[in-house]
Amino acid sequence: MTFAAARYQLLGMAAWLAMLVTGPLLAMDPRYTDADGDLVADAPTDPKDWVDPPVLVFAYTPVEDPSVYAKVWDGFLAHMEQTTGKRVQFFPVQSNAAQLEAMRAGRLHVAGFNTGSNPLAVNCAGFVPFAMMAAADGSYGYEMEIITYPGSGIDEIADIAGQRLAFTAPTSNSGYKAPSALLAAEYGLEAERDYAPVFSGKHDNSIIGVANRDYPAAAIANSVMRRMMARGVVQPEQIVSLYRSQTFPTTGYGHVYNLKPELADKVKEAFFTFDWEGSELAREFAESGEAQFIPITYKEHWEVVRQIDAAMGVSYDCR
Repeated sequence: MTFAAARYQLLGMAAWLAMLVTGPLLAMDPRYTDADGDLVADAPTDPKDWVDPPVLVFAYTPVEDPSVYAKVWDGFLAHMEQTTGKRVQFFPVQSNAAQLEAMRAGRLHVAGFNTGSNPLAVNCAGFVPFAMMAAADGSYGYEMEIITYPGSGIDEIADIAGQRLAFTAPTSNSGYKAPSALLAAEYGLEAERDYAPVFSGKHDNSIIGVANRDYPAAAIANSVMRRMMARGVVQPEQIVSLYRSQTFPTTGYGHVYNLKPELADKVKEAFFTFDWEGSELAREFAESGEAQFIPITYKEHWEVVRQIDAAMGVSYDCR
């Protein structure tokens, strides 16, 4: 799906959600400024406030087995080393909260934050997203799916009533915010009252939990599920899909706001000059269709996610 088509569909969903619940979104953390109105933190104007580390630390959004993704990203990070002239270290984060805190504390310089975490990362950690994975034709995105296993007794969404439903983390768009809004608005199902929410921590954990029948149902990003099926971690016959949403933007890649501007430009160059052909990155993401990095802006591409957050009453509280 192209960005224009995805935006048209999703803005309709967000407008529908906005009629349900509204709540204020807190402004960007006071430590940052946004003089140009692009909704991300400006680089410091005083060079003494720039960071120019001898080692760039990179983290990919939390996954079930970080060691697998360290190998997947190895070729890309070698390319970033060549482009920036810096050593680059892969940081295997265990949770969205740990990833956010690492950037906020200055220990993480370049990262891929999942869809739902991007607003928190931007407003609380000074994250500046500039890239996203896309197919060769420029299309991109994933869908939120609510899944169960064969014979679970859950044949439709209404059957989730009285059951446990696995979410990933409160910051996740497809793993918590979008499905929570959907269940409440379309099916009248409220967490705690009508079903028991549990948090697995990661999409991988939720998917494996359903496949192994530990969770009766789960809300997940189907791009993660497709990659897990391609690796043989779970089998298609272990999963039954109950609901599939419209398309959302995928993981946003970027750098911390106070990275030395020349270095930040080199980091961007590394993303947009990486040769995907024959790479481990291409093999890992082939099942979900990604074949390149494309430029994005947080203000435009994450508009629908911010609207869903507003409808959910989510605040970007940095405490």
